[in-house]
Amino acid sequence: MNEKMPQNASNKSGEDEIDILEILVYLKSKWKFLLVFLFMGVVFGLLVSAWIRPSFGSDVLLQVNVKGNKQGLALGEMGALLDISTPSAAEMELIKSRVVLDQVVSEERLCYSAFPLNKMDRLMRREGRMDLELLVIPRAFVEAEGKLIARVTADSSAYEVLGLEGEVVLSGKVGETYRKPFAGDTLVICVKSLTATVGQTFLLTAVHPQTAASSLLRGLVISEEGKNSGIIRVALENRYPDRVAAILNTIANTYLKQNIEMRSAEAKKTLMFLEEQLPGVKAKLDSAEQKLTSFRNSKGTIDLSGETRLHLEKDVTLQERLIELEQKKQEVLRLFRAEHPTVRTIEEQQARLRRELAKQQRSASSLPVLQQEVLSLQEEVEVNNKLYTNLLNNIQQLRVVQAGEVGNVRIVDMAYVPLKPNKPNRMFIFAGVVVAFLLLGCFIVYIRRMFSNGVCSSSEVEQATGVGVYGKLPMLDGKTLNDVTKPCIVENPDDPFAEGIRALRTALEFSVFSDGKKILMVSGLVQGVGKSFVSTNLAASFAVSGKKVLLVDMDLRRGHLFKHNQKGLCEMLEKENYSDEYVVKVMDNYHVLGSGARVVNPGSLLNSSRFSAFLEAFKDKYDLIVLDTPPVFQCSDALLVEKHADYLLCVLKHAAHTIESIQDALNTFDRSTETPLQKAFVFNKCERHAGYGGYGYYGYHKKY
Repeated sequence: MNEKMPQNASNKSGEDEIDILEILVYLKSKWKFLLVFLFMGVVFGLLVSAWIRPSFGSDVLLQVNVKGNKQGLALGEMGALLDISTPSAAEMELIKSRVVLDQVVSEERLCYSAFPLNKMDRLMRREGRMDLELLVIPRAFVEAEGKLIARVTADSSAYEVLGLEGEVVLSGKVGETYRKPFAGDTLVICVKSLTATVGQTFLLTAVHPQTAASSLLRGLVISEEGKNSGIIRVALENRYPDRVAAILNTIANTYLKQNIEMRSAEAKKTLMFLEEQLPGVKAKLDSAEQKLTSFRNSKGTIDLSGETRLHLEKDVTLQERLIELEQKKQEVLRLFRAEHPTVRTIEEQQARLRRELAKQQRSASSLPVLQQEVLSLQEEVEVNNKLYTNLLNNIQQLRVVQAGEVGNVRIVDMAYVPLKPNKPNRMFIFAGVVVAFLLLGCFIVYIRRMFSNGVCSSSEVEQATGVGVYGKLPMLDGKTLNDVTKPCIVENPDDPFAEGIRALRTALEFSVFSDGKKILMVSGLVQGVGKSFVSTNLAASFAVSGKKVLLVDMDLRRGHLFKHNQKGLCEMLEKENYSDEYVVKVMDNYHVLGSGARVVNPGSLLNSSRFSAFLEAFKDKYDLIVLDTPPVFQCSDALLVEKHADYLLCVLKHAAHTIESIQDALNTFDRSTETPLQKAFVFNKCERHAGYGGYGYYGYHKKY
């Protein structure tokens, strides 16, 4: 037992494997169903591709000087204080800031919008356009979820605003501002431009500037071209080509202006500080010069000796350096605390210069008193003059910076007006929708097959019941009616169905006629399996092979081989007239006996000796009698006929019955007779693919 388990497991796994080729062939057999989905995909693809509005894209290119400002370097030490290097990542975040976007929203009137509402115009791609310069909707109207509609009354020149109930609130013209009482407040509107036909409508909306800025930010695509290149690309998409170019150019100009203001802010602060110090320095210079002039007027002109001049030059130089270090210290203290090493270094340099200056003053004490006084006055004048001159130079340089609008950003490429939209790709969308619907159809077909409990495999039926499957008959194209006068085996002998009937006839000949049996009973489980159609063509096939065949319609309740007013088996059994009076000759060797008048309870006729006498009377006249009986699960007539039959052919519809229902039908047949009949199955309405054709006879005859 343990040795068999791996083999069974392998067989089960082999059955569970998915055969891709079989699935594809199965899908091909459902081409009509898939054709419906393909048609739906084409229709929806056309609608979707036409419904999506075009989107135009453009971009603007900016360059950021990440290594510093060359103009700042040209100003020397003063320019070094103003030269602040900013990485591109920080500049990209500044572009997204509210300082920039809020101003763009205000300048481009992004708070106001007018959406076209005509659906047919949208499908036909002829929507109008309305640009608003100003729109103020009363708060009460907005809170009441009212919709303000603008309707065009004259081509591109006039419009009217409709209220909640469709009433006309105001009528206006393009370019004029209107203010009118509405909803307990004032409605303000100004249409900047209008391009539309008469009757087109627009939904007017006004959102908060923050909402408009957030929406603009979501649409912006900001990236750096290359690594550390300093080239920033700002891209945007919009419904209108001129609109996207205008918005991007406004963003670039606003950002450039903000960058200039930020870059010159430090120069402005320094300029204010220097201008505040200038009057004091000028006063000290005037006072020192006045003291020197008074001294000379009282003492006369005094020539300085060489030693005194050296002392004067060195003292002035030390004083200038002290002043420069003090200015530098004040600038550094704006950025760092007093404990910072940079501040400590400047303080140490100042202390060293003060020590040298004190040493110079001690050395000057050895000079004559008059020379010392002249030296002191001259030194004060020189120092204040140098300080005043430096202040004037620095102020002039800073004013040049402000006048020149120093910044570290420049616009490389302005945004252009795109000539054609970059979205949508209508062919791609159309193809995608078509493929999606086709895949949906394939998915539905596959799911229906997966969850179908119907049996498709003949080997599965044979293993479960022990009864052989003698054939698989394909589904006929466009033929569903059972016409006994025009059987398919005669009308279309090259049809795959006709070939299947001939194969079934050959298999039955070895079973029925090998023992001299003449009565073949054809039945099914339920209605709609094609039982009568199989009986008709099988009987005609035997007739074509040279045997004299009688086909009898045993459905006495609702027979349909002939018209109901045509006499047949019912009249024959009631009168016990077993002649050929009611038999119809369709062609050579092929005769048909209809059911005749309808009988409410045919059991009395079939269960009596009359039916046995009928069969005995016609056995000698025909080589084969085919009894087309009703379905076994719908009435008991087939069980009454089974007692008189020699062989049972049960027609199964492909993928329509479960194994349990087939076994129940066999058990029902076996219980109705003391000696069970020989039986065989035939699958009808099989899918047309190689998996159900044995060696693939479907399509073979057309090639042949």
